[in-house]
Formats: sequence, structure tokens, C-alpha cells
Amino acid sequence: MAGVTKMANITTAVRDIDFVTQFQKNWDALNEVFGIMRPIRKTPGTKLTSYKTTLTLESGAVPEANTIPFSVANISPVAYGDIEVGKYGKSVSLEAVAKYGAPVAIARTDEEFRNELQSKVMDDFYKFLETGSLLDGQTTFQAAFAMAQGLVRDKFKKMHRDVTNIVQFVNILDAYEYLGAADITVQTQGGLNYLQNFMGASNVILSSEVPRGKVIATPVNNIDLYYIDPADSDFAQMGLDFTVAGETNLIGFHSVGNYTNMTGEAYAIMGMKLWAEYLDGISVVYIGTPTKVTTAETITAESAGSLHYPTAHGKVISVQELKDGNTVLTADDYTIVEDGIVLKEAPTGTVTIKYTYVA
Repeated sequence: MAGVTKMANITTAVRDIDFVTQFQKNWDALNEVFGIMRPIRKTPGTKLTSYKTTLTLESGAVPEANTIPFSVANISPVAYGDIEVGKYGKSVSLEAVAKYGAPVAIARTDEEFRNELQSKVMDDFYKFLETGSLLDGQTTFQAAFAMAQGLVRDKFKKMHRDVTNIVQFVNILDAYEYLGAADITVQTQGGLNYLQNFMGASNVILSSEVPRGKVIATPVNNIDLYYIDPADSDFAQMGLDFTVAGETNLIGFHSVGNYTNMTGEAYAIMGMKLWAEYLDGISVVYIGTPTKVTTAETITAESAGSLHYPTAHGKVISVQELKDGNTVLTADDYTIVEDGIVLKEAPTGTVTIKYTYVA
């Protein structure tokens, strides 16, 4: 009968609400761990930007009645691309439901779908953290852990910004290898394993997504969560209706039955990015022995037209000297990446480098 709400309608609505509500609860838990106070809503097409800061302090010894010189602060934005809306789908056949029942074929696959979407955001965030520009190498886990925190505190002190809580990221196997038989309680929340108030860090995230031999650190107030609202009216005008939950609409979900092939289809859209306000407020410290290359090494571009110049050794932490022909390049002319450097402009001559890497 037309106009009657049927059981199928109610079941679908409850399923959609449960999916987005559980996703939101997981992120609320993660926000508590990371210390993110307020997710930031962005419109589609917004550029993701981090900043690098420098300040040249002029002398305070100014003669009487003379003009006081201004200290020049430079805040350089680094754009990484747009916030993209990810589109995801899942389909369950009638045969699967008949064989395994709805609790397995639908509910469990929904749960796995939700977990994978959350993992996608975290995986991207870990990869982004590895681009932090405060680099160093230490011979032990404990020394690397301490230096990662020290580099961050030193950087923000020079920026005249307060740092209260620092979150650090380590490989779960590195952490357990160091902890050994220590009586340490590992917390679990929102799918994250972490330690609280450990060696000066407010939280230490233990993850297999962080490569072994690396310790990463940043202040919790340097981490932002950007998102695109799936309930945006522009999407609705296309006839796309998604269920959302809470005050912060991080994900949209819609399930529907498809009679043409007897499947139950589920769709999710998500535009979320965990980001850092200051890229030079992230430290990456390698566990190993820092070794200097004392003889200039000639390096060539990774490919034609590329500005990426890989060195003979990976885990580069500092550049002693970099030349374009006979011209010495400064730190403003390049960016250090794990396996070499990325030049800001194409060189005019042979590029040679002396650098320090972690063996």
C-alpha cells in the first residue's frame, strides 16, 4: 500500500544510523587520544596546507631616539592538494545472506567496511607524519624517543609557542622490544593501541603502520582534523541522500536493495584528513648510527624532469653541503626526504652533495 512505512524501510534506516553512529564514536575516542578539540569543516576543493616558520630577531641594542628595527617573521605555506571526497561501496548477495544469515553477511561486513574506512584515514596520516622536517638519528630507541620530543619542544620554543602535551608515534614491535618485561599498561581506544604519560609524552601511539626504526613526535595542538560534510546541500541537489550522525558529520552512509541482481548495496562517502598545522613542528628520528658522507657524491634526478634526487644511502637526516655546479645551495633551495633531496628549482649544472644518513 502506498504511503506505508514497511519493515524494510525501518531496518535500512536503523542500519544506516548504526553505521555512522559507530564510526562517529570511534572518532570521538581517537580525538580524545590525539587531543583534537574541534574538527574543522571545509568545502570541497579546499587546499590542504601546512606551514613552515622562521623569524630573524633584530638586535635590541637600539641607540636613544633611533628607530627600532622590526624582526621579520616568515610563515611559508606548503600546499599538498585538495581535500578529496572518497566514494566507497559494498555489495552483499542474496545467496550470502541465505547461507550465512544477516548478522554475518551484513552486520559483520558493515563492521569491517567501517574499520577499513577508519584505517584509510589513519594510514594517510602516518604517511604524512613521515614528511616532518625535524630530522635526527640516535643509536637506541630510548635516545631516539627523547630526541624526538626534544626537537619538538626546541622548535616551538623558538616559535614562541607553548607546548604542553606531545603525542609520539612508534612501531609497535620497536616499543615491545624496548619495553620487554616492563609492567606497562597498553590502552586501547578507537582501534588504537597507546601508552599514557610515557617518558614525558602525553600519549604514545603504537602502530605497525609506523615503519620500524622511526620515532615521530608532534604537539597534540599541532594536529587538526579537516572534513567535508557529507550532508552538504550540493550533494542533496544531485539526489544523493546520506545518513549522518552527531554535530560533526564525518561520514555519510546509504544502504539500498537492488532487485535487478538481488544484492544489498551500501555506499559511503568521506572527506577526512588528519593534518598538521606546522610541518616543521613534526620530528622524525631514526634509530641507528648517524654517518657522514665526507666525499662529495654526484646525484642525478630520479627521472627526466624530476626534482627528486636520490642519494646512495637512505634515511638522510641532514645536508652538509649541496652544490649546483660551483654554486652552493642553501636550505631554502631544497627539501630533505628520506632517500635524498627535492630541489625547489631545476639545477643548471652537476649536483653534488655531502650529507649525514643513519646506518
